[in-house]
Amino acid sequence: MRLRRRLGHRAIAGFTTLLLPFAALVGLASPASAATSATATYAKTQDWGTGFEGKWTVKNTGTTALSSWTVEWDFPSGTSVTSAWDADVTSSGTHWTAKNKSWNGTLAPGASLSFGFNGAGAGSPSNCKLNGGSCDGGPTVPGDSAPSAPGKPTASDITNTSVKLAWSAATDDKGIKNYDVLRDGAKVATVTGTSYSDTGLTAGTDYSYTVQARDTADQTGPVSGATAVHTTGGTTDPPPTGDKVKLGYFTEWGVYGRNYHVKNLVSSGSASKITHINYAFGNVKGGKCTLDDSYAATDKAYTADQSVSGTADTWDQPLRGNFNQLRQLKAKYPNIKVLWSFGGWTYSGGFGEAAANPAAFAASCKALVEDPRWADVFDGIDIDWEYPNACGLTCDTSGFSSFKTLTQALRTEFGSNYLVTAAITADGSSGGKIDAADYGGASQYLDWYNVMTYDYFGAFNAQGPTAPHSPLTSYSGIPTAGFNSADAIAKLKSKGVASKKLLLGIGFYGRGWTGVTQAAPGGSATGAAPGTYEAGIEDYKILKTSCPATGTIAGTAYAYCGNNWWSYDTPATIGSKMTWAKNQGLGGAFFWEFSGDTTNGELVTAINNGLN
Repeated sequence: MRLRRRLGHRAIAGFTTLLLPFAALVGLASPASAATSATATYAKTQDWGTGFEGKWTVKNTGTTALSSWTVEWDFPSGTSVTSAWDADVTSSGTHWTAKNKSWNGTLAPGASLSFGFNGAGAGSPSNCKLNGGSCDGGPTVPGDSAPSAPGKPTASDITNTSVKLAWSAATDDKGIKNYDVLRDGAKVATVTGTSYSDTGLTAGTDYSYTVQARDTADQTGPVSGATAVHTTGGTTDPPPTGDKVKLGYFTEWGVYGRNYHVKNLVSSGSASKITHINYAFGNVKGGKCTLDDSYAATDKAYTADQSVSGTADTWDQPLRGNFNQLRQLKAKYPNIKVLWSFGGWTYSGGFGEAAANPAAFAASCKALVEDPRWADVFDGIDIDWEYPNACGLTCDTSGFSSFKTLTQALRTEFGSNYLVTAAITADGSSGGKIDAADYGGASQYLDWYNVMTYDYFGAFNAQGPTAPHSPLTSYSGIPTAGFNSADAIAKLKSKGVASKKLLLGIGFYGRGWTGVTQAAPGGSATGAAPGTYEAGIEDYKILKTSCPATGTIAGTAYAYCGNNWWSYDTPATIGSKMTWAKNQGLGGAFFWEFSGDTTNGELVTAINNGLN
């Protein structure tokens, strides 16, 4: 993958604490009567897409007055209360507590009251407690344990107006009586089995479902994990993307000098034309996967106009930054899967140590991907090791089988429910980097390879000869035999890699030389052409007007302007490459990276159109 450029961290000003510590504000009120004599129920009363309004209703179902009440619940990470009325609402992490005001704590038998709040995020409350007891008023029976949580429901047969839910049974020492099905925290049904079909839904709408078990003594257990459902139809469904993978890299550091953010995927129209995003890059240190730039990933605050959801980040929400924006993107485009990519040109030096204890490395990666703050963001992991048993920025000597061993450990750790992929060399030369590692043997553990079929030639050879950095095929005069996409794909197939596990790589940038005197490839040069961020490299969105293509060779374009010579892909050459990829039976295509495209995403459009 391309060289990682750090454009600097941002200093974060400290916030003045507006709330006293949670423990100082909140103490469980001593109930005037047992918790079994009152109930608390939740309803989402409004949902405007970028936020929602919630309401809790407390009812005294007993025979004596309540003198105070405290309602507690948990929200999943990313869901929070932004303002509240008729109760004092505080939080500790994802745990929320609402305590009565001085004027509404007393509830006569049979009386009820409500308090409300505005919220951000899409989650539903769970683990409700009222005055330390059950929120449903069910009895607490001495010697009879409450049931366990049922399994997280799975959703199937989703239509415009309905969904079928199923879950694994809860357990109880005296037996399960029935299950409550909750939609957005409100009970919609009580069933005796472990499935339910919910109907009467709205097309193109997001819902969240949980399930709660009740035993034969009417004791309720904890709520299951939540399952998000997006009904079909409506106006927000993305158009079909076909059965091919269309993957783009989003760079963590792009939010700085490039000023490229997750929302740009929406405004450019690209989000509706891709299937996967690789978030680049996590680091590899001490044999472990590590978060690199926490400010960009988890802390950077977005205003309402900058965010995907149109909701401004608050200073106290559990997760901000790119990860939260990706979460919002996935809510808007449920078909998109996000993988966290580790390594890259700059960070591959740590893979040698990781390969020495692959099981420990894999465990560290899964623990990081499944961190509760962002576990719902990522659908898998991508390994960008440049290069196993060969040289990149540094040289690795871990051996021919090290890559296979590492990928096997990752698959064992992550299982079949996660995507596990790898970006790999496209050196198709005899005895080159593809021959240095067991890519054929490792492919059985991976969903696909991102074959980096670009950067073959460039001004890292300052005097030339000028040559296209991403040739699809060989051509007369190519500086190095095997340095082209067709030879790389053929070599990988010969090693037993299935065609459908190979993605063709596209660069959304060009490589160029200066001091060139001829328009055709093969000319001499004096050095790297000027670039916005790095000499010898420039984004397509700049080159298309600053140095328009003047010819094509080996399935890609080149441009000669002044004394500068550039090569890059255009929508036309990408279209031809996609046709070639389909004819080869490849699994799709990927590209490096989003910010090189135009503001209307013309290169992403070319990939999408070419693979459909």
